[in-house]
Amino acid sequence: MKVIEHLAKANNTLISFEIIPPKRGGNVGQIMSVLEDITKFNPPFIDITSHAAEVVHEEDLHGEFKMKIKRKRPGTLGICALIQNKYNIDAVPHVICQGFTREETEDFLIELHYLGIDNVLAIRGDESSFQKPLKYGRSINQNASQLVHQISDINKGKYIEDSLLDAEPMNFCVGVGGYPEKHFESPNIQSDIENTKMKIESGADYIVTQMFYDNQKFFDYVDLCRKEGIDVPIIPGLKIITAKSQLFNIPKNFHIDVPKELADEINSAKPEHVVDVGVEWAQKQVEQLLNKNVPAIHFYIMQNTGPIKKLLSKLNL
Repeated sequence: MKVIEHLAKANNTLISFEIIPPKRGGNVGQIMSVLEDITKFNPPFIDITSHAAEVVHEEDLHGEFKMKIKRKRPGTLGICALIQNKYNIDAVPHVICQGFTREETEDFLIELHYLGIDNVLAIRGDESSFQKPLKYGRSINQNASQLVHQISDINKGKYIEDSLLDAEPMNFCVGVGGYPEKHFESPNIQSDIENTKMKIESGADYIVTQMFYDNQKFFDYVDLCRKEGIDVPIIPGLKIITAKSQLFNIPKNFHIDVPKELADEINSAKPEHVVDVGVEWAQKQVEQLLNKNVPAIHFYIMQNTGPIKKLLSKLNL
């Protein structure tokens, strides 16, 4: 079933999760344990991240930095098949621009279609991803709007090869990212929302937001989207803070603010109590979002299920 169909049929706010595949060479047992934990909460859909190869600079024994290309983290397709067919939960794989050609994207979408997967989240991806040299006439999507447009074309039976005149149309439900505190590359929030509107006009069906810790920023973002004519469902994304180091890492990597009250509580807590502070803050956020009847709440858990189990037990969800 499509994500937007789940949202339309729901009588109450839905709960969904986002997980990450194991590292290259990792053990699938870890992800199986994660799935066993979160499927107990009956999520209608689960997102699975995708990862391209990336460029990193590693320091050698002589103190010199050398560029190295790290191969992509595999597993997205296999985990999608597992979620879809073992747990009968709709899988939402992420499809990204960075590091993949349009031809590779088309192949990935065909494989998802064969598995009976109806949903994808279309995002540009991190700039740190390695973009392989284009050969043999291959092409890339420069941004999420172009990626959404490609998926919309495939939904109409339009493939890269014009000769495929009898190609079968697909029927993907397409989600895209939204940024309550604006994407860090946008000069202002209005420009960011105009860019989001382009993704909707290209064929996207719903929005999942970047994490935030101040609900008012989400409510203001929704209001601005509606004024811009964006009428698709907007799902808030939340992540529980579990370590003091995240006060630095989350703003650095995701370009969002951590409210002073939350930061002060975390800084004053003992390390072993930080997760309790994070869960309590998330509980307040969720209760306020539920009172506003948001369509769903999307939790970024990656591979750590302890905090989310603690939170949902408090909420009786």
